[in-house]
Amino acid sequence: MKKNNDETSLGLNQIFEIINAKGDIGELTEIVEQTNGSVGQDEQQQSE
Repeated sequence: MKKNNDETSLGLNQIFEIINAKGDIGELTEIVEQTNGSVGQDEQQQSE
């Protein structure tokens, strides 16, 4: 249950970062890279 809450919180934080980026390509790219990295970690944990 706590993991789901943490994932929800992380997702909401990412949404706010995207909104605050206001079209800044560098900042948006950084957010996407961070998201892709965390998704890869989640997939690895699930496969173990």
